[in-house]
Amino acid sequence: MTIRLYDTKAQALADFVPIVDGQAGLYVCGPTVQSSPHIGHLRSALVYDLWRRWLTHRGLTVTLVRNVTDIDDKILANATGSTEQWWALAYRYELEFTASYQRLGILAPTYEPRATASIGQMQQIIARLIDRGHAYAAADGSGDVYFDTASWPAYGELTHQKPADMVAAADADPRGKRDARDFALWKGSKADEPESASWPSAWGAGRPGWHIECSAMAARYLGENFDIHGGGLDLRFPHHENEIAQSNAAGDAFANYWVHNGLVNVDGQKMSKSLGNSIYASEFLELARPLVVRYYLGAAHYRSTIDYHDGALVEAEAALERIEVFLARADRRFAGTRFAGRGLPVVPDEFAAAMDDDLAVPQALGVLHEHVRAGNAALDAEDLATAADIRGEVIAMTEILGINPLAPQWRGNGDDPSGRALAALVERLIEDREKARKSRDFAAADRIRDELSAAGISIEDTPSGSHWSIEQ
Repeated sequence: MTIRLYDTKAQALADFVPIVDGQAGLYVCGPTVQSSPHIGHLRSALVYDLWRRWLTHRGLTVTLVRNVTDIDDKILANATGSTEQWWALAYRYELEFTASYQRLGILAPTYEPRATASIGQMQQIIARLIDRGHAYAAADGSGDVYFDTASWPAYGELTHQKPADMVAAADADPRGKRDARDFALWKGSKADEPESASWPSAWGAGRPGWHIECSAMAARYLGENFDIHGGGLDLRFPHHENEIAQSNAAGDAFANYWVHNGLVNVDGQKMSKSLGNSIYASEFLELARPLVVRYYLGAAHYRSTIDYHDGALVEAEAALERIEVFLARADRRFAGTRFAGRGLPVVPDEFAAAMDDDLAVPQALGVLHEHVRAGNAALDAEDLATAADIRGEVIAMTEILGINPLAPQWRGNGDDPSGRALAALVERLIEDREKARKSRDFAAADRIRDELSAAGISIEDTPSGSHWSIEQ
């Protein structure tokens, strides 16, 4: 068993070799809680939930750290001050993120530190950088401290850029910079910012820059050298490039592997406030059952770009229903037989091979649906032993992907009024059909069945009664 992942820094697939045998440390850049989460945030969190689930299945004890950036320029800008303090706004949006993650069945991280709880660790790294000659305090007395990019020859190694080709760092006022590409480690207090957003330091009162926050939290919770650093593709530069530079320059080995997930577009365009095409998580989760949303966001390869369009969730719903119908059909047929509850949850070798190969979920889903088709064929042939084995494999695969329809997480989740209304109408017609059959009015029974079929509803008559499903 060898897990392979695409290492952004090496620009190649690499065998995953953990630092400590049997353990895996994974740091993921979490949200900056300045506004409500959108579907891109959901996709990123789901990607690393899948990585965690697979590494755990392969026998590794996973420590997943996903931070919360709760102090930032945009957080301060979005807070009204008089009616809502910046820290209150940050916490309100943090709760929105947590609620969205929970609705998608994303497992809680091992640790979820807030940046404001690690100010001391950030200051320690900054002090080491100054002592090593890789950072400097601004000479204008502003209290700003910058990383000296010219002092670090490896700067640009993650994104394979030359410093001369890089754009100026726009993360802080350039008032005290030696070079436009130097980025802020510490930002001196400003008169128009609240005192509560300022901490004392050796360079004057102020607050941390964005990049130093993740370096400090990763080292605090995973150590100076850990296995995997993850995040969205849009974070490679400057955020992750700067994390590597400042951590390595301070003497920390930092992450051995860098993994980045693709973004989410809408109708071929990148989501942005200027285009007005952002889809927020709360809106998206009302368009379909959360289980369907999870299936949709997790179905593409994690490094690819998802292009959301009208009808995408309908396709995901149809694919998921094929799994649900098979499991329901199998359980009905096994009821009262020796096969009830049988079928060991064994992961097929083909599924495991796909997941080992850089988390190839599309190929893994192909294996899953092949098993669903084979399971239905076995039920048609009354080969209940084979159907029971396949049922166990389907359960195992869906559990790993977090889409097992029988899991408590999903039972009754997202049951909308239209679905309840349809179920009530169909079940009433089935009841009328059953009465017609018992009274030997077969013409009426056939008419009801034909009407349901014309509406896309299929009926399956079994020893335990008649059951319906939407035709695919």
